[in-house]
Amino acid sequence: MYEEDEDAVLSDVDTWQEDQEIEESEKVCHLTQETISQGLSLLCRTGNGMGHAFIKLNLNNKGLHDIAAISSYIHLRFLDVSNNHLTDLSPLASLTQLLWLKVDKNALSCFRGQPFAHLSYLQWLSVAANRLTDLEGLVGPALESLSLSGNSIKRVSGLQSGCFANLVTLELRGNQLDTIDSINLPNLQQLYLAQNIIKHLEGLEKFERLTTLHLRDNQLDTLGGLNPKMKCLQYLNVRGNTILEVSALQQLRVVSKTLRTLVLSENPLVETTDYRLSVLILAPELERIDKELVSPEERAEAWEIIKELKEEETAT
Repeated sequence: MYEEDEDAVLSDVDTWQEDQEIEESEKVCHLTQETISQGLSLLCRTGNGMGHAFIKLNLNNKGLHDIAAISSYIHLRFLDVSNNHLTDLSPLASLTQLLWLKVDKNALSCFRGQPFAHLSYLQWLSVAANRLTDLEGLVGPALESLSLSGNSIKRVSGLQSGCFANLVTLELRGNQLDTIDSINLPNLQQLYLAQNIIKHLEGLEKFERLTTLHLRDNQLDTLGGLNPKMKCLQYLNVRGNTILEVSALQQLRVVSKTLRTLVLSENPLVETTDYRLSVLILAPELERIDKELVSPEERAEAWEIIKELKEEETAT
């Protein structure tokens, strides 16, 4: 993911948070069969092969306060109930065929008592811009992608491999996390943590398959938590943190064999004229630093300095 795409996503998080502050005096309504009929699409053969049913339902921005009427639509596989006023998803318990569920911009405050234990085939879930503060009660044995951006989550102790064995993409942008040490998801490949209050990198030794780590707009002043067990890391974004000196980047060496993109802009460090060269000496396989590709001249100069440093070490 390049910075232009990240800017768009971060802008969305800001918008979600602004939307949450809007007074709830807007008209709300209950789900009707007519509204359901208008939102149905994608006619497919049912699981037993004996008939056909619509498997996709769009209820985006309908002013809904409850979705009780949805419980009889047991063949649904794709459901969008975003931009409503929902606090209870229990009617979804009967929709055991769901593969994809979007619940963005509602009023869900917790996962306790919600029906996710019944949705054993759910692979994609987005509950962005709700009112969540923790993840207690959330399970997802088949989940591959989970977005919880734009909430007020402080603790993520429930994110353990036993409940989310197949999770490869996790988005927690725009929350109130100060650590990720409690996340234990060894199969995770993409982790997005922008706009939190993380000061230290902890527990990264558990992310052996991680390819993307996004930490923009946190409070990091060092990359000291990077771990040599992170043997797949290709993209690291620490834009907008408080990294001041090259010495704070020394741990880049442990991921230098795989790292291809590093975003450092909006850190005090980038005010120095030779920061790109300093970074390349630590991670010479980088292809892009910030928005610019590494030039052949930069790479050659970095390798020459690396060679000289090795010769000095050998001589001593």
